[in-house]
Amino acid sequence: MAITAQLVKELREKTGAGMMDCKKALTETNGDIDKAIDYLREKGIAKAAKKADRIAAEGSTYIASEGNTAVLLEVNCETDFVTKNDQFKVLLEDLAKHLLSQKPNTVEEALQQPLNGNGDTVETYINSAIAKIGEKISLRRFEILTKTDNDVFGEYLHMGGRIGVLTLLEGTTDASVAKDVAMHVAAVNPKYVSRDQVSEDVINHEREVLKQQALNEGKPEKIVEKMVEGRLGKFFEEICLLEQGFVKDPDQKVKKYVESKGASVNTFVRFEVGEGLEKRSENFAEEVMSQINK
Repeated sequence: MAITAQLVKELREKTGAGMMDCKKALTETNGDIDKAIDYLREKGIAKAAKKADRIAAEGSTYIASEGNTAVLLEVNCETDFVTKNDQFKVLLEDLAKHLLSQKPNTVEEALQQPLNGNGDTVETYINSAIAKIGEKISLRRFEILTKTDNDVFGEYLHMGGRIGVLTLLEGTTDASVAKDVAMHVAAVNPKYVSRDQVSEDVINHEREVLKQQALNEGKPEKIVEKMVEGRLGKFFEEICLLEQGFVKDPDQKVKKYVESKGASVNTFVRFEVGEGLEKRSENFAEEVMSQINK
């Protein structure tokens, strides 16, 4: 029986399983929806789908490098407890290896790629882990960096992976310098490497805000412009890595520290677990009261 896109769509809606898993299930069961559902349940994939509406805002970041390629990824789960699970740690390692070797451009592309040459996709592998561990798990994001033999990666995981930072420095092969910069990024959370990366729109918006602040403070209009430029300098110090006081030595800027090592910062990536995701909010006192008042 020909497996149509409509049939795959129907099975996905009923089970929540991935497209490739649904297609494989329908192929194995000759297009029988009910048997395909059983097939997915037996593989633990439909069980994983039932967890699809849960909030997964915990998890861990992870860094791996091989030669001139490095990857920083974030994998989410429902509870912090799971991140200490050996199976979860193996999952992080396996996903990192895959991303390093296959270099997909997006999470969606990565999920559909074959893993370990056994025919299973990355998505199927994650779903198998969900079935074993019993929580919703998802590959949220990743960033792959490449360097030359004359450059170096800096890798730093804070609080066991709660924050992960990957830096790329040029002009040095000293990993300790790159790691120092990564630790700074973890602690201070800059948004850009330098001010020339900040868009004109962002700068103009900040300039307008600062101008209104000064005028609201009753400052004479003739000195407002100078005040704004001075305060804009402080704004750049807050958001630009190279203009920040180095966390290990606040009296010198990061730029000066890096230059003293004969290096320059090419880029950095910083992931903090769950940032931007909805967190589970549990108020047990309110829950008990609501039960009493029923």
